[in-house]
Amino acid sequence: MTPSSRLPGLRDHTPLERRRLVAEAAGLDPAHLVALDPAEGLSLSHADHLVENVIGLLGIPVGIATNFRIDGVDRLVPMATEEPSVVAAASNAARMARATGGFSTSSTGDVMIAQVQLLDAVDPEGTRLRLLEARDELLALADAQDPMLVSLGGGAIDISVRTLATRTGTQVILHLHVDVRDAMGANAVNTMAEALAPRIAEIAGARTLLRILTNKADRRLTRARAVFPADLLGGAQVVADIEAASAFAEADAYRAATHNKGIMNGITAVVLATGNDTRAVEAGCHSHAAREGAYRALSRFERNADGDLVGTLEVPLAVGLVGGATRAHPTARAAVQLLGITTARELAATIAAVGLAQNLAACRALAAEGIQRGHMTLHARTIAASAGAEVGEIAEVAARIVADGRIRVEYAAEVLAELRGRSS
Repeated sequence: MTPSSRLPGLRDHTPLERRRLVAEAAGLDPAHLVALDPAEGLSLSHADHLVENVIGLLGIPVGIATNFRIDGVDRLVPMATEEPSVVAAASNAARMARATGGFSTSSTGDVMIAQVQLLDAVDPEGTRLRLLEARDELLALADAQDPMLVSLGGGAIDISVRTLATRTGTQVILHLHVDVRDAMGANAVNTMAEALAPRIAEIAGARTLLRILTNKADRRLTRARAVFPADLLGGAQVVADIEAASAFAEADAYRAATHNKGIMNGITAVVLATGNDTRAVEAGCHSHAAREGAYRALSRFERNADGDLVGTLEVPLAVGLVGGATRAHPTARAAVQLLGITTARELAATIAAVGLAQNLAACRALAAEGIQRGHMTLHARTIAASAGAEVGEIAEVAARIVADGRIRVEYAAEVLAELRGRSS
């Protein structure tokens, strides 16, 4: 069976029925997704081995984004998020992109960088050149720290060295470039950097201080592109308005911050669901947004010759399938299996596509009916629950406050009291 991401009407089912339908659509035995059940997923005793001083668990809803076709392959995408409208918006944008073939992606590879900081170099420029002369020796020493990575085709591939003027004087910074393959790579590159430090100090005749990776993963970029048909977006005027909104975010840091937050709504949700490091990815993306000296939009929307909207996104994505919570967390393992991916590049491609879809959905809402209309309609269920509605009462309270246009906790409480009064 060829997996399909087209699951119309999925929202009309219960969570258990959805899980069964999703498993069937992905060609999986439903038993493979049992870890998504809170009773079967991460246990308290298991959590006690993941982080320190554990006292409990925090549950985050995992929704499934549908309709995604990425590089010709259908993907059902798990998204872990507490924010209403995110999953629905991504799914809707993916449906539009699907009409023109879905999302196309490319990447620069799986290279991470470790930095070794040198202080007190008497001749900083001479030090820089001595270290470059020792390139082959240093790469061999780095590779000796991780024979398994080397056997998989990865390992240290290059060094670069620069002098850096700081308020405490000139420093020499060595960058070790490492192909980490399907790992996120932090442990591998940190181990290599620490092992190299004594030899680097000896060659430099200086003192090493910090020896750690950088989350500015600009040698691990992923790009996503999609064409969104004008007729599905709402017509030529909506396309023109989205393009104008995109230009605003490209030129203005205040707008760019919110524009990029919309992208991260999608990216972070998939990163979290698959057990990857959300903080590392977010730091990398935001540093990339400021790479030219000012904070700018990570994406761009522009009209093509047919009048349709072309969306593009470029972000650094240091994610992996090897090690960390991706392997240790049962729910993350189930999410990866549901995606049907086998490499870190496939995971990064999926994450970038979801980020672009999420961004398009937000820009379309802003350019058309305004962001609050759809968002607050979905948010109404959260408002109803906040007002004290039980599971069987939430839908009715939410429908009433939406119909009355008063999506506020205090009004939801009034509606709930009225509902309970009628049933008593």
